Amino acid sequence: MPALISRMGKRLRRLIERPGSVELSRYEALLPDIEALEPELEKLGDAELTERAGKLRPEAELGDRQLVELCALGREAARRALGERAFDVQLLGTMGLLSGHVVQMQTGEGKTLAGALAAAGYALQGKRVHVISVNDYLARRDGEWMKPVYDLLGVSVGWVDGSLTREERRAAYEAEVTYGAVSEIGFDMLRDRLVTRADDAVQPEPEVAIIDEADSVLVDEARVPLVMAGSVDQAVADTEVANVVRRLRLGLHYETDTDGRNAWLTTAGASVVEKALGGVDLYSESGSDRLAAVNVALHAHALLTRDVDYLVRDGKVELINASRGRVAELQRWPDGLQAAVEAKEQVAPTDRGEILDSITVQGLIARYPQVAGMTGTAVAVAEQLREFYSLEVAVIPPNKPNIREDLDDRVFASPSHKLRAIVAEIRDVHETGRPILVGTQDVAESEELAEKLAKAELPCVVLNARNDAEEAAIIAEAGKHGAITVSTQMAGRGTDIRLGGADGEDRERVAELGGLHVIGTARYPSSRLDGQLRGRSGRQGDPGSAVFFASLNDELVTSNAPDVPDGIDADDETGEITDPAAKRHIDHAQRVAEGVDLEIHRNTWRYTRLIEHQRRELLEYRDKLLRTDEAAEVLEGSKRYDELVEKVGEDRAKQTCREIMLYHLDQLWSDHLAFLTDVRESIHLRALARETPLDEFHRIAIPEFRKIVPAIKERSLETLTDAEIGDDGIDLVASGVRRASSTWTYLVHDAPFDAGFEETLRQVRSLLRHKKN
Repeated sequence: MPALISRMGKRLRRLIERPGSVELSRYEALLPDIEALEPELEKLGDAELTERAGKLRPEAELGDRQLVELCALGREAARRALGERAFDVQLLGTMGLLSGHVVQMQTGEGKTLAGALAAAGYALQGKRVHVISVNDYLARRDGEWMKPVYDLLGVSVGWVDGSLTREERRAAYEAEVTYGAVSEIGFDMLRDRLVTRADDAVQPEPEVAIIDEADSVLVDEARVPLVMAGSVDQAVADTEVANVVRRLRLGLHYETDTDGRNAWLTTAGASVVEKALGGVDLYSESGSDRLAAVNVALHAHALLTRDVDYLVRDGKVELINASRGRVAELQRWPDGLQAAVEAKEQVAPTDRGEILDSITVQGLIARYPQVAGMTGTAVAVAEQLREFYSLEVAVIPPNKPNIREDLDDRVFASPSHKLRAIVAEIRDVHETGRPILVGTQDVAESEELAEKLAKAELPCVVLNARNDAEEAAIIAEAGKHGAITVSTQMAGRGTDIRLGGADGEDRERVAELGGLHVIGTARYPSSRLDGQLRGRSGRQGDPGSAVFFASLNDELVTSNAPDVPDGIDADDETGEITDPAAKRHIDHAQRVAEGVDLEIHRNTWRYTRLIEHQRRELLEYRDKLLRTDEAAEVLEGSKRYDELVEKVGEDRAKQTCREIMLYHLDQLWSDHLAFLTDVRESIHLRALARETPLDEFHRIAIPEFRKIVPAIKERSLETLTDAEIGDDGIDLVASGVRRASSTWTYLVHDAPFDAGFEETLRQVRSLLRHKKN
């Protein structure tokens, strides 16, 4: 009876405290059997251990017996290769991943090993596995770190990052387990969609995805589509417009919406701009080009902030990935906006390009028949994981109880009062010798705080997008005695902070002082991000503490809940607010921000599902052209086809036809994406006619897509008919079949579509007032 009550109590706690949590009792019951195998496996030589793991390979599925064997072998392999005996909770995580769940394991609980054992388990079933992370550093580190474990289990492993050649990438993907950042794996897939010879593709068909930092990849990164662009020519920035817009003032010449996604001229602003540009009428047909240039320059001026949204380094504009606080390598905004920011910062313009293809994270992950993931903060996004990916969360208990002290938020009337209090807090804690990690909102804030600390003679190490190359080394030392580390939002995620530093030499001394103290300089737009920062302290049962400072004038509040309740008073001297209503209001602002992000994510997916369906359908046709003689069969009806066989032989003629048709397919798909982008940008105007925007989008997009395949055939026949055929065949470039000389990626945020309807009405009213005057 006591055991039954205990089991019922566990289930009740999971039901009440852990929404979306998978029942773990089946896996917990296997732990004694796994432990019982240890003495037997310890006696095996390395070759015998590898041979025994190989006996799992014929198994199509892993039942309880096979799970016990795999986990016991994995524990022994980790003990030999890494000197680490996997905890029971790590094996629970492994079994949860092998069952296709997202496992929540706290920071420092050993997710990397749990993921490696699960990947090996899938590989031993004959499935090709991609372990997907948030950045190149973690992919390479984890692949190299876990390789000795994979070797003992007889499983091959590789990893991809931005430095690899095409041949090196192909070799990495040929391994049974491949580690890679979501962007690298996604862009390799997009590049494979542009090849004209089947042998040039680097990725085999995917089978299993295990996603590290799953909430970051599947939720944060999912807001930014992966977009591949090709170089066309050098962009031309409108420096005259940039100089005019630079002089405009918010509230007088232009307005912005509350969430900082749109900016528009006021009547006064339009008049100033028209006069400065020589009397042009921006709202006439002849002035439409200048209006477009003004709008994009205004976006760059009003909505994009240096050292927050981007850096200027070595004469180039470098974008900052908002969800990670790092430079977004090889990424840029769409051409007009990129050129406008470059003109704003007075740097040389980069090449102009055209969008070749794109995919959302949802679309990328949907390619995998089996998906699992791991993170420290999954429960907070359990509903989104279920809605967008059909994934359930399994909460793994910690190996040791969490004893971190989470202190109440400290709230202030203004950011200046808050900043003074943060510096005072850092001084007081630093005097005790405890290490301190400060999480800031962006690069600019991290550097402002560092300056304040320097003036207070409190030396610190700053980790932000400017020095992200040293990220792991910096964050690994954040637990040293007396260390002060100031970091942007997600910097250092994936690297443990050990008390006493990377070598743990001063661990006991730091633990006795109270462990790592974490300070948040503001609440994040998501409670999940708050939890991630707190989770940097209290690793593996270590002592620690965390506190957030907030202001009623923080951007979170002013953007999402600007109407602060009356009667909230602050201390005259310190500006601190102790009224609980202030904390409740900040909580409310955070919930509003979370709701807005969810709706944007949901709305984006509603629109892109149709695009993903169309892409899959067209890719089937592209694959047929790539791998069969379909192109030659389509074009052999042209009189010129026989002439081309006669000149170069049948094989080369077929490849020429293939390249012609693939070029027109890729070009028409690129044109279709551009068309759909234009439709989406104006779709909420359909609501003026009481039409449903999403239905209208489908009504427009489907007939346009149906025109693509006939147009491919028609254009390809025209190309072959008009081409000059010499002794060496057709000069495809001279015939207009010219592909981009280089490619890069775009960082774009989808508009919230329907949510922008009220904003559209405001802009229309402003335009009407201007024209009336």
